[in-house]
Amino acid sequence: MDGFEFNKIAGAVLATALVVFGLKELSSAVYHSETPEKPGFAIEVAESGATGEAQAATAGPAVSIGSLLASADISKGAAGAKACAACHDFSKGGPNKTGPNLYDVVERGIASHEGFAYSDSMKARSAEKWTYENLDAFIKDPKTATPKTKMGFAGVKKDQARADIIAYLASLSDAPKPFPAP
Repeated sequence: MDGFEFNKIAGAVLATALVVFGLKELSSAVYHSETPEKPGFAIEVAESGATGEAQAATAGPAVSIGSLLASADISKGAAGAKACAACHDFSKGGPNKTGPNLYDVVERGIASHEGFAYSDSMKARSAEKWTYENLDAFIKDPKTATPKTKMGFAGVKKDQARADIIAYLASLSDAPKPFPAP
């Protein structure tokens, strides 16, 4: 290989490097992203060993479920349950989806809907029923109410929003169960 061949190869490598680095600089001039003042998003998490207000928030609603249900709005609950519709069906005789059908769920046995493969942790609760209190606790935080459940939903933290959803679920029945006393 003579000097001229070497110069052509070296020139091609250098030109390629120049194009690559030049395109990087050119793209940073064209596509400029602003640095945010505060990076990331604030995620609210209850501290373990929390006291006072944080403990009250994780213990349950400050107002009884009966009081919350007395002022619940079924139409707001239907809107709130749209997120649930991705995994659950609400129609009478409807199919199981990723989660079981929720028609007439109030006072139904836990892990009792035919044709759905429940997790072992849900099956362990099969002696219980979906009372208003159980539904409230489960919808608030499924992973705390039933550890190792297959349900991947984080829960509904606002008491009134949960009550609205529970009132909507209670309305999905041929004979709706009465709400508990306030």
